Amino acid sequence: MGQNAWPAVPTEVSRVLDGGPSPTALRPAASSAGRLVGIDLARGLAVFGMYSAHVGPDTAVGGPVGFLVECARGRSSALFALLAGFSLVIITGRPRPRTGQPGRQAVARVAIRAAVLVVMGYVLTALDTDVDVILSFYGLLFLAVLPLYRLRAGTLALIAAAGALVLPQILYVIRQSAEAGDWADTVIAWDPLARLTDTGGAVELLFTGTYPVLTWIPFLVAGMAVARLDLTRSGIRPRLALAGGALAVLGHGGSWLALHTVPGALPAVAAATDGGSPASAWWSDTVGSPDDHTPLAWLLVAAPHSQTTFSVIGSTGIALVVLAGCLTVAERLPRVNHLTRPVAAVGMTALTAYVLHVVALWLLLDVWYVPAIDGDGMSALPVLLGFVAAAALVATLWTHRFRRGPLEHAVYTATRLARHVR
Repeated sequence: MGQNAWPAVPTEVSRVLDGGPSPTALRPAASSAGRLVGIDLARGLAVFGMYSAHVGPDTAVGGPVGFLVECARGRSSALFALLAGFSLVIITGRPRPRTGQPGRQAVARVAIRAAVLVVMGYVLTALDTDVDVILSFYGLLFLAVLPLYRLRAGTLALIAAAGALVLPQILYVIRQSAEAGDWADTVIAWDPLARLTDTGGAVELLFTGTYPVLTWIPFLVAGMAVARLDLTRSGIRPRLALAGGALAVLGHGGSWLALHTVPGALPAVAAATDGGSPASAWWSDTVGSPDDHTPLAWLLVAAPHSQTTFSVIGSTGIALVVLAGCLTVAERLPRVNHLTRPVAAVGMTALTAYVLHVVALWLLLDVWYVPAIDGDGMSALPVLLGFVAAAALVATLWTHRFRRGPLEHAVYTATRLARHVR
């Protein structure tokens, strides 16, 4: 971006939720700064997408608003997870993984960060809002993919592809066995995490929750693969966009084709999702989820959060397209940076923005009982716009003065314990 970039561009490490080594030691070049603004921009869009799922209008309103909300639901969290993989590589060394003592300290930073996120997630879950809090899953996902941090981009891409092809089928078998037997209840009864948090504990995190670690691993590994690429190379962003577009077509188009050609697939999905919209099962979460028994035909669905191969491939593709677009805007169109700065600022303070919106919902709905917040249809649009505007304003003002958001700084401070690792 050169000297035309807006002034509050932080260093590479300060763009990760918990920071890392001394910023003076890793101050990026101008082109690197532009690239990282693109990462922040994508992360800010992911946060706003989550807002739309939690306080936005229902998709039933139709029109452009309904379509945009429908596109964001589920896919924003997938983008968020993909960017988490990118962040992990920044922490552990980019373009080359850290080795020796610096490598061990980087691993310790990720582990501490993961533990803090798990705790934060359960604290937010205890508020008992309608939000399916992602942070505890997010923390465990960091630990799950951490052993892969030294691998090259091609190897990581192959692992992500293999995970997308295999892990959803494994999860389906595990969930079916949990429905047929009582082993999950037995594990939960003995799980200290489940007793402490009054949740499903490890079983929920790994298998039965909204963001099961088993099928969300490919998103993070795909993000790690992208982070290993030289994003300054000529043509790399168009190729990234083309690859993402191909994956989106393969995932969602493949699901549409399968649902309409496999005998009995659509009726089976319709029967399992009472009140859902089976015709949208190939791309939208309006299909709902199985009420009781999950039919085998469900594996042909590509709706977000359906935990299928088609869903993982399609959502990964869309995340890559959005990321490539944000990287291009940040690096090729520096004159519009003043317009995108508020969104990028939210991306720089993503953890704070996410936590505060959950706390705000708890205060507004459960403590202060503000009925206007719990709106239906288009009446929810002003609420969504209010959340977006408030987050953008606060984040812009904060990042003008500080490199990290308040919670980002708290996590960074906790990870400083890794300095004692030898």
